[in-house]
Amino acid sequence: MNKIALLTDSCADIPNDLKEKYDIYVVPLKIRFGDEEYLDGVTITPNEVYERQKTELPKTSLPDGAWIEDTFDKIKNNGYEKVIAVHLSGGISGTFNLVRLLAADYEGLEISVFDSISGSLGIGLIVLQLAKYIENGYTYEKLVEITPKLIQNTTVFFCVDTLEFLQKGGRIGKISAMAGTLLQIKPILTFASDGQLTSAEKVRGRKLALEKMAQKIEQLYSGEGAYNIAVANGGCIEEMNALKNRILDSLSNPQFVFESEIDCTLASYVGPNLLGIGLQILPE
Repeated sequence: MNKIALLTDSCADIPNDLKEKYDIYVVPLKIRFGDEEYLDGVTITPNEVYERQKTELPKTSLPDGAWIEDTFDKIKNNGYEKVIAVHLSGGISGTFNLVRLLAADYEGLEISVFDSISGSLGIGLIVLQLAKYIENGYTYEKLVEITPKLIQNTTVFFCVDTLEFLQKGGRIGKISAMAGTLLQIKPILTFASDGQLTSAEKVRGRKLALEKMAQKIEQLYSGEGAYNIAVANGGCIEEMNALKNRILDSLSNPQFVFESEIDCTLASYVGPNLLGIGLQILPE
């Protein structure tokens, strides 16, 4: 069988041990504070982003093109012949398009590039399931066929703890942020069909928001077929574990569950204490 590599970006939020286990290649997005530029998850950590956010507003940018091409070289030199690449939603980042364009001109590898229409643990769910398919002997052609179905069947929700950073980044208005803060509004975000982050619901209070996220995940599952669960946190591990235990009380037999830390890029948009949960229903 031709060797098949998996490629993604630093927004996939896949734990390091799983990246190593499945030999998943990652290109980092860039984070900028003033004149200082960092590589997401390489030269800066989410906790460092949260600390610096107290006094500075970070900006994010695409991965370096040379880094992407170097990664292609590394994949080829490691004996791979084909690549499945899954990247951050094209609705909020040009990463997918950049990788797609560079892949089209790269010689020596057959590369299929997909827009995850998701982020964070959503990308992670897709890539990790592909890793399991490769482990089970799926052909490259079968993977190319099934990846869009995995993308379509993967849904994530995020609970934002504060509206401050969405307002500072220009993603919501100042009046909306002030009103939301006064009323203790906790938006639940998801990805729309066009890949944009959108509000799925607005709930008063953190505890109710977490319960509402769990209910939304439950409503997505019809009771038939295999599925995977993922949870992620931005510096609030205990709440993440409570959310995971809550959903596993009702959806108790996933194929796998993975836990992760929110990446620096998403942390830059929304600030600390973000919680995420995702469901992936496997194609038959």
